[in-house]
Amino acid sequence: MAESQTLGSRIRRLRREAGLSQMDLAGENLSPSYISLLEAGKRTPSPEVLEQIAARLGCAPGQLLELLAPERHDTLQTDLRYAEISLRNGDPKTALGTYSAVRDKAAAAGQDGIRLTAEYGVAQALEHDGRLEEAADRYQALLDHAGYGQSLIPRLAVAVALCRCYRETGDLAHAIDLANATLEEARALRLTPTVLGVELLATLVGLYCERGDLHRAAALARTAIEEAEGIDDRKALGAAYWNAGVVAHRGGASADALLLLERALAIYSEGDDARALSRLRNAYASVLMQSESGDIAEAKSQLVRSAETLADHGSTVDMAYCETALARACLLESDPRQAGEHARRALELLGSGHRLETARTLLVLAGAQLQLGDAEAAEAGCERAALLLEASEADRQAASAWNDLGELLERSGRTERAVWAFRQSLRCLGQRSSLLPAADGPAGAGSAAGRAGAAGAADRGR
Repeated sequence: MAESQTLGSRIRRLRREAGLSQMDLAGENLSPSYISLLEAGKRTPSPEVLEQIAARLGCAPGQLLELLAPERHDTLQTDLRYAEISLRNGDPKTALGTYSAVRDKAAAAGQDGIRLTAEYGVAQALEHDGRLEEAADRYQALLDHAGYGQSLIPRLAVAVALCRCYRETGDLAHAIDLANATLEEARALRLTPTVLGVELLATLVGLYCERGDLHRAAALARTAIEEAEGIDDRKALGAAYWNAGVVAHRGGASADALLLLERALAIYSEGDDARALSRLRNAYASVLMQSESGDIAEAKSQLVRSAETLADHGSTVDMAYCETALARACLLESDPRQAGEHARRALELLGSGHRLETARTLLVLAGAQLQLGDAEAAEAGCERAALLLEASEADRQAASAWNDLGELLERSGRTERAVWAFRQSLRCLGQRSSLLPAADGPAGAGSAAGRAGAAGAADRGR
């Protein structure tokens, strides 16, 4: 009997002995249809999912994990498996230690294949732990060894991961250059469309969206959906819908965005990637809050479910995104104190390396501070956010931040500085006067030197 069928048979027997239906066993994170396919031997679950199922069945995880893969006598391979399980279970520090030990032992034994696999795991663990610059260095080094086809280190996967790191640290230009170059290389070798190729396309969609190039992002999003439909892969199609939904939202088409994200949710709900599903719920809730219906209650419900899962399986960045979204929801409910608490928690989780999300969180915090009457703190937060976004070349988002600052200054009667902030907003959108020479704004603020100094200070902040 096939290995997956043996596993499915055992799950079915234990479920029946426990008096559970397939819906009971699925719980909130899985679907009854997935349990049905699993019991029929048509799905191979992750160790993470097996541990969830074991808990609901009331059995030891080992009773199921032992059937997931044949017993290995190779200690290094076994350690790699444990490291993978640790990473899936939201324990990047344990995974990092195990991967590092395997890498060193494999290097000493001259086992290059295992060494490279472990090094890839080290990079993933560092990224999961929020140590993005270190992770980026590891991924960059791996690109020299990464290849196509049956390579132990798939080149497209490494490029996608490296682009993620560059995006979070605010280096959008570098990320876009890398994604485009890798995509052109794969297409020249006739290696697309593939699942990884669609994932790379979806990553590029997100990068252009962050930079404000919505026309190019929308065109690529359509291509990603077409290619995903062509290769008939549900996960790839879900990722394509996800990114297309984000682009539609940024373009002001919230109804279209919700439809696309709901399609993505339906697909991810059939799978076993609890972390990805929770991150998608974050995106869906954020769009829901800003849609015409403005269903804040449903958005918060989605975010609370996401937070519960991410506490066990997410990275610090995942949890920070969720906290920022919860802060927005509280702000829309006119609860600035709770919004401020969520925003500060997000900033603490983000640390100093995540320019884009830090900037967005600072804007939410500024909104809470403004509602609480602390206009000075709100002004400082808006300006720092705008500078961080400019440094990341997220010009549309920076323009919005400068505009928020201008409105705040205008309300407080500081007209001259408000005009300066509005001009910074127009500058980010590419607007320049064709009639007057360039002029600096308030001393130390509007000059290029002043802006550069402030941006540097912002980069050295939290």
